[in-house]
Amino acid sequence: MKQAVRIALLQMDIALGQPQANFAKAAEWIEKAAAHGTDLIVLPEMWNTAYSLQNIRDIADQNGAKTREVIGGLAAKHGVNILAGSVADVRGGEVFNTTYLFDRTGAVVGDYSKIHLFRLMDEEKYLQGGDEVGRFSLDGVEIGSMICYDLRFPELSRTLSLSGAQVVFIPAEWPHPRLNHWRHLQIARAIENQMFVVSCNRVGRAGDTEFFGHSMVIDPWGEILLEADEAEGIHHVTIDLGIVPEIRSRIPIFEDRRPELYKQK
Repeated sequence: MKQAVRIALLQMDIALGQPQANFAKAAEWIEKAAAHGTDLIVLPEMWNTAYSLQNIRDIADQNGAKTREVIGGLAAKHGVNILAGSVADVRGGEVFNTTYLFDRTGAVVGDYSKIHLFRLMDEEKYLQGGDEVGRFSLDGVEIGSMICYDLRFPELSRTLSLSGAQVVFIPAEWPHPRLNHWRHLQIARAIENQMFVVSCNRVGRAGDTEFFGHSMVIDPWGEILLEADEAEGIHHVTIDLGIVPEIRSRIPIFEDRRPELYKQK
């Protein structure tokens, strides 16, 4: 990946339980974003179904097949990397909340299934948690992926940064009234791990739950490079990966760690 990376965040509303409509919308928005010289496009969490959990097994993507066909096809068509947010995905008889990452040829670089299931939205009743961290190499750069509730677990982002990730991506469906948590947790993760944090949150309403958007891009100093509003839209930003090793050398937190003292006794 080149040092200056142009990113497009697709801050979408999502039709509850209507994968056909959501795939059509995602494809339309990807076409628009790709027309602006974008290197990497990011979608929100569960953009194929939203949290239509009671019938999720019937409407989820089977083995990621449609996601691979549609999103992989668009990545190849436009020569753009796509972090396909996350989709409800059936594998081995279980439903997962899964991120697929596509490179410029449309190939799947890797996938990550959400580790931490959010009890306040009944995820644990309908979904299976993943058991591997989301670390990938894209265009020669180490990156990480978390999904929504994963943001609350600093151990995960620290694991990604220790493995070399310079950017972590967070597709989400993060609702009101927890906007302050959303903002401050991302800033903290960026500063404490000296890496970029890039999030794409949905907007709109599902039942009584209102999602506020505020997709963000935060640099390793904790400076906010982009913060969206609460409306639908495609948001572009360019990040400079060259500052990551510079910042890590100026304040050498990884060298000064004392992991032997952090273990529980």
